[in-house]
This record gives sequence, structure tokens and C-alpha cells, in this order.
Amino acid sequence: MKRALIALVAAFALAGPALAVLPGEQLRDPKLEARARAIGSELRCLVCQNQSIDDSDAALAGDLRVILRERILAGDTDKQATDYIVKRYGDYVLLKPPFEPQTLLLWLGPALVLMGGAVWVATMARKRNPGDEPPPALTPEEHEQLLRKLDAESAL
Repeated sequence: MKRALIALVAAFALAGPALAVLPGEQLRDPKLEARARAIGSELRCLVCQNQSIDDSDAALAGDLRVILRERILAGDTDKQATDYIVKRYGDYVLLKPPFEPQTLLLWLGPALVLMGGAVWVATMARKRNPGDEPPPALTPEEHEQLLRKLDAESAL
């Protein structure tokens, strides 16, 4: 029992990340396959968006893996293969898009959203500042009604 537990823990500790590249998609030449994996790790799955095409199980990621390997087999360099996919799907397919005027929103969008949220929070905090206006005072009639209600509740 103890050996089985140790073997199970060792298996989990030594297990690498599971890649979604199917055996039928892999190239026979290990050097070409290594190139495809390196390029694929830099391309975004357009369905999952936060995974590379090598990590994604989405059908579109599988199609991109096949296209990439076809380009490599056709003799494309790494840059040519990447450029081919970027030409078809745009800079968004890159996990690290270039900093250019076309991708400015991709790079600065999160900061703009964060700054917009900070401005909104500051505006709301300024509107709710308790020191701006004191609450209105009770009229004598309201004061009498409040005292009667408090007396009635304390009698219960």
C-alpha cells in the first residue's frame, strides 16, 4: 500500500503538462515537430483565448496546428509560417502581439479599463462623502413622534 502511494505521488510529480497535439497531427521528423511545437506555443487559440494552440482541445486550434505543420512541411521558415497564420487570422492570434498602432488597444486596453474604473470609484466616493451635507434636523413634531414610538417599544 505504501509503495503504491509513493508510486502515485511520483507519477503526478513527474508528469509534464498535457498537450492537446494529437498523435495524428505530429510530424515524423522530430526536428520539424520541435519547430512546430515552438511556433505553436506562441500562437493563441482563438476559441480559448488564454491557451496556445498546442494546449487547446478546440477544433479550431487543431486546424491551426495542422495548417502550421503543412507550412513547415512546405519548407516555410518559422517566420514565414507564423506570418501565414497571422495574415489569415490577424495579430490577435499571437500570444505576444507586436506593439504597433493596429495592436495599441490590445496592449493599452487593460490599463485604460483599470484607469476608467479608478476614475469611477473616485467619482462615486466623492459623491458619497459624509462630510458634505449634514442630515436634516428633525422638526419638533417628528421629534415628539419618535419619542412616543420609542416609549411604546420600550413598554413591550
